This record gives sequence, structure tokens and C-alpha cells, in this order.
Amino acid sequence: MMNAAKKTLKRANTKSTLLSIFKKAEKDYRHTQQMFDLLGWGELPAELKFVIEADVKGYVDELEGRYSTSCALVQRRRESVDFWVKSYMDGICSLETAVDALKMTKL
Repeated sequence: MMNAAKKTLKRANTKSTLLSIFKKAEKDYRHTQQMFDLLGWGELPAELKFVIEADVKGYVDELEGRYSTSCALVQRRRESVDFWVKSYMDGICSLETAVDALKMTKL
């Protein structure tokens, strides 16, 4: 009888943990979508958004004063993101081309 009560409490705790994880994920998604909307990129396909999500978060962090960078490599990456997103939006290149150009290789 004691085991049944412990299992019930454990399940409730697991549900609570999962619920908090889902709520945090939903909040992060809404915040990320707002960032894309502010840049005018809200209508981009999810595949392209996924590839540039970290870049967009970096834009917003810098705009909000969390940090500032003068690194030439960061500037080149930003120019590349801007170029390929605009090229896709203007119909100059395909989604596949833009995604392939913006994918970063992992070390």
C-alpha cells in the first residue's frame, strides 16, 4: 500500500516537471518569434529560422545592451545572414540554397 502512494507522488512530480519544461519552451518560442517579427523576418520558413536562430538572438542581445562586439568574424556572419535572408525573401535564391549557405559546421 505504501508503494502505491509513492508512485502516485512520483508521477505527479514528473507531470509537474514536464509541464514546467513545456511552459518554458513555449515562452522561449514566443520570444524568438517576436525577435524574428521585429527584424521583419517573421514569415520565414521554420527551416531557415532554425539555422539563424542563434544569430537573431545575438542581434537582440546586442541591441538590448547585454554585450557589444567588434569582432570581424561576427560582423561577417551577420552580413552573410542578412544577405542570404534578403536573397531568399527577394526570390533570388531557393530556400535550400539559403539554408545550405547559412549552416554552420560543428567543430
